[in-house]
Amino acid sequence: MINKLTLIGAGLIGGSLSLSLKQAGYVSSVVAYDTDQENAQTALALGVADEVSEDLEHAIEGADVVVIAVPVGAVEAVAKSLVSLLRPEMVLTDVGSVKGGVIEAIKSAFGELPENFVPAHPIAGTEKSGAAAAFNSLFNNKRIMLTPTETTSSDALATVKNMWQAAGGKVETLSVAKHDAIFAATSHLPHLLAYSMVNALTSIDMSEEIFTYAAGGLHDFTRIASSNPVMWRDVCLHNREQLLSVIDVFEKDLDQIREAIDRGDGDYLFERFSQAKKTRDTHEPVKK
Repeated sequence: MINKLTLIGAGLIGGSLSLSLKQAGYVSSVVAYDTDQENAQTALALGVADEVSEDLEHAIEGADVVVIAVPVGAVEAVAKSLVSLLRPEMVLTDVGSVKGGVIEAIKSAFGELPENFVPAHPIAGTEKSGAAAAFNSLFNNKRIMLTPTETTSSDALATVKNMWQAAGGKVETLSVAKHDAIFAATSHLPHLLAYSMVNALTSIDMSEEIFTYAAGGLHDFTRIASSNPVMWRDVCLHNREQLLSVIDVFEKDLDQIREAIDRGDGDYLFERFSQAKKTRDTHEPVKK
């Protein structure tokens, strides 16, 4: 049970966590600190937060758990503001989809990794953003990845694990390196490709007709291009090496398919498509 939860950033993920915990009766009070005052007031009006504050010190005073739920690029600035405010008994966690970058940001701000810091990443979301997009079933049966550091205390880890389980998630742990490599391929690359696909089609002469008559495949594939551009810009930059590596693999495979189409090699295309279908049918991807 959490007496007071402080959200730094009351968007889709932070807001949905609040609503999930409220529904489960696992939190008594949720206070939100958000630099976007319009979004903060929306969070208050929708019951995402019981109180909103423009004063960070007031927002985290007496908190049991403080959740940083801002784009990865903003984590270090937030962390620097927390250095003199965070108490040893408060558990600090985050929801960023890049763990290496977040951990470095926390370490840079604090000078070391606090024992009460637990890096986390809920594998859930939609293309919508802001408090108005939050809902209480977002994390039901979704994986929640924790990447504890060498300094993370067992008590802090247990607190965050119990919180996410109460929110409906299935908690697992991964090393930071493995986490960032996996999600570069399964989440970061698909988002990048969706943005690229929309931009590429926009540059075609018949772009208006293309989007007017778009079939379900294009709609489904590019849905995530409606996601928050700030968040995904930060993800790309903070998971740079892992993402570049998987882009190289993808480019190589796409080049081979292009060459096969150019030479009219139907056998190669059938083989590659069949292999992809078998893999996709056997291994259902994590839904995000």
